[in-house]
Formats: sequence, C-alpha cells, structure tokens
Amino acid sequence: MRYIYNKLVRDKIPHQINNEQGRKANYKILSDEQYIKELDKKLFEEAHEFIEEYSVEELGDLMEVIFTIMEIKNISIQQVEEARKIKENKKGGFKDKIYLIDVEQEHADEREEMELNKEWRKNS
Repeated sequence: MRYIYNKLVRDKIPHQINNEQGRKANYKILSDEQYIKELDKKLFEEAHEFIEEYSVEELGDLMEVIFTIMEIKNISIQQVEEARKIKENKKGGFKDKIYLIDVEQEHADEREEMELNKEWRKNS
C-alpha cells in the first residue's frame, strides 16, 4: 500500500517513519524556490487545520510555519510587531467585530478590484 502525500513535512518525520517496521518514507530535499512555494502551501494547510480544531497544538504548527518563513525572509519578531502596531494605529484591530458587506461608489477603483480578485479569495 502506498500513501501519496506530496507535501512539506517537519524535519524528523522521514526518520520517524523509517524507524517503524514495514514503513519506508520516500522524500527529496527541495530547492530554495520549491521550499518557499511549499511553505506557502503549508501555511494555508496549517491555517485550515487550526480553524478546524482551534487547538493550541494546531496554532503551534501554524506559528512554526510562520517563524520558518520569517527566518528565511530575514524578518524579526520585532519587525512584525512594529508593523502590526503601525497598522493597528492606522486601521484598527479586529476587536469590534465589524463585517464589511459592500462599498458603493461612483467610479471603479483599481485598488479595490485588485483586492477583490486575489487568487486566494476565489476559493473562499
């Protein structure tokens, strides 16, 4: 029996699989370009798993992917927190539970069109 995963996994997973009798993990080491693409996919996977369970463990998995991306992109937690605070001061947070239904305006806005046509929005 073969189970196909084709996904990025934590570093120790292949070793753990290979230590189990009757199991063999086949894997490869990704190029930097492939690695970034797979981290992006993993980010969505872990976000969906967190949403399904809202568990601390799943949040930890999501944070692990985020921290890995931060490390690769050379982004510090201080930079993230500074950016978060700037945006919160400018646009607010999410505490007031505001749900935007639509915006009426006279003329088309290229910025709005781009925002509404982002690829990830097409699947939600």
